[in-house]
Amino acid sequence: MGFEKTPNKKGGKVVVTVSQRGEVECHEGYLSRKEARRARSTGEAGEEAEQPAKPSRPELSGPLQNYVDLHRHAAVRTALLDHASVALRLMVAHAIAGSPLWTVRVEGQRAANAAIVESVAASSAEAAFAAKRREVLALLGQPDEDGPVAGGSGDDFALATVFARLLALSDDDVLRVLALVMAETLCAGSAIVEALGNHLGLDMRGYWQPDDAFFELLRDKEIANQLLADVGGSHVAEGNSSEKVKTQKKIIRDFLSGGREKAEGWLPRWMTFPASGYTDRGGFRTADQWAKVQPLFVSE
Repeated sequence: MGFEKTPNKKGGKVVVTVSQRGEVECHEGYLSRKEARRARSTGEAGEEAEQPAKPSRPELSGPLQNYVDLHRHAAVRTALLDHASVALRLMVAHAIAGSPLWTVRVEGQRAANAAIVESVAASSAEAAFAAKRREVLALLGQPDEDGPVAGGSGDDFALATVFARLLALSDDDVLRVLALVMAETLCAGSAIVEALGNHLGLDMRGYWQPDDAFFELLRDKEIANQLLADVGGSHVAEGNSSEKVKTQKKIIRDFLSGGREKAEGWLPRWMTFPASGYTDRGGFRTADQWAKVQPLFVSE
């Protein structure tokens, strides 16, 4: 039959052999080849193999656990109503980390082409925003992070971690975190951007300057002539109305750079709050968005 050397802990047995001369020898730690093959294929070694432990029955059945969960939830959420400061921190934590009931997405600032991406990334507004984000990440104990604060995956432990951190912060610091999270999740191109910009009386001169991407995207001859009238006056615009778009754009840039009488602090109507257009063609979504919500803010 034949035997294979097998450690005792894996089921090896004592094999007794008797020689032709009648001499008896004991050999410890052996299995027959058949038993050894079976032990290797099943992970068991004869009768001494360990049997898997039976799973223990949970302390609470499914329905009983559900009963406990719902009564605790009812009590905690009712108590929360009397603790607005805690609720504020809890809401901010949910907006940051997410939960099975909270899915918050960061505005991705999707652009039509690489030139627009580069233009926004290089703007003073984005630089100021990035600096504020780093300050908030430091408040949250994540000074080495550089990604968005909001938009977590809904992990329970992450949510509790952020909540604990916010409980240790002052109200002023929590409001700084809240403002950053709200800013990260503000939807671009929406009516709420127009409502907010007008409510704040925002002056875009502190955040935007005409750049190469702006002029590259300006390809309408009628519009170019209207912009030329903005920066150079109606006389200059009328005198160049038949010129190509490229020529009119060059003249506009000359006025802005000081090559001609410099037009200080110019903003196209599209960049003001409230925004307006240059023609009666329609199709200017920004102005349409403001028109939709303006009646809600008439008292302002």
